[in-house]
Amino acid sequence: MSPAPSGRGVAILGAGMIGGVHRRAAILAGADVVGVLASSPQRSQQVAAGWGVAAYQDLAEVLADDRVDVVHVCTPNATHAPFAEAALRAGKHVICEKPLGISTAEAERMTAAAAESGLVAAVPFVYRYHPVVREIRARRQAGEFGAWNLLHGSYLQDWMLSPDASSWRVDPGLGGPSRAFADIGSHWCDLVQWVSGETFTDVLAELSIVVPARPAAAGPTFAGPAEVTGDRVEVSTEDSAALLLRTAAGVLGSATISQVAAGRKNRLWFELDGALGSAVFDQEEPERIWLGGADGNRILVRDPEHGSPEQRRLSKLPAGHAQGYAQCFEAFVADTYAAIDGGSPEGLPTFEDGLRSARLVDAVLRSARNRSWTKV
Repeated sequence: MSPAPSGRGVAILGAGMIGGVHRRAAILAGADVVGVLASSPQRSQQVAAGWGVAAYQDLAEVLADDRVDVVHVCTPNATHAPFAEAALRAGKHVICEKPLGISTAEAERMTAAAAESGLVAAVPFVYRYHPVVREIRARRQAGEFGAWNLLHGSYLQDWMLSPDASSWRVDPGLGGPSRAFADIGSHWCDLVQWVSGETFTDVLAELSIVVPARPAAAGPTFAGPAEVTGDRVEVSTEDSAALLLRTAAGVLGSATISQVAAGRKNRLWFELDGALGSAVFDQEEPERIWLGGADGNRILVRDPEHGSPEQRRLSKLPAGHAQGYAQCFEAFVADTYAAIDGGSPEGLPTFEDGLRSARLVDAVLRSARNRSWTKV
């Protein structure tokens, strides 16, 4: 994972928290962030002044800028498809936040456009980049766990716990028809499938809305946290989801997804139980994994001097010096740029992975409506 050559030009669409994360990762990967497009010309000027870059007036100005090689799409979900497709048509490589679109049709169209363009189009399923996650995957590939018996876990947050919490994500017109599952459940499913080598083909889902009305989001929303008004609107996107899953090989899985779990800030947790052993990962404790066996258990700690080649490649700090989400994102962006330069980094999540996720979101929604097992 070498830094990108100097001179690679990057434009950031969206100036909220995640836009800042993209910017930092791009700079650390050797790119030149040349400009930003926020939710209004005024907001673009404000952010550009702080970042020391150009302020774009609109998307057309971004795509006409010959300095821009890569467009990072960090805007609300409903804008992902038009922004990413326009960037691909303009000959720009794309990193697009998930979900790819707010429907399977959009995701299919975006994936086809990426394939036809021959350009690199990546999706930040960045939890793949925890070094110890790579270690579990390598041990699975080596046969250490045997055939899988059960895949289970949860992804829990509490940022929507308050009845007064709101966001553009609550509005299905901006965020899409699924909230909690599309936002964080998609990460859990992508990670578990990638690590385990299994593919979810059937789902039985129940969705829950525990806060029936929330403050309405007001004004432009992709410059940062949404401002809210005193008016309350009916909520139609889920706060929580409970899933039973079945893989192509017939392995049973289960997942609990929630954005109203008090005290849980960003707890993506999974356990993979095999015939010969088990493995557990907790994103809030990202430096270690639990490995279980019939004759005893042990804790394995991230260490650049030991373990699989991918764990060592992604371990940028000495053992005992904690790495976390930021380093995952930086590694993902650096690998994307390496792919643009002709490399084939292992595990780079592309629009194909984003499409698989979109189809799973759609299956979850259909299952919840039909209250039945549903094909992905």
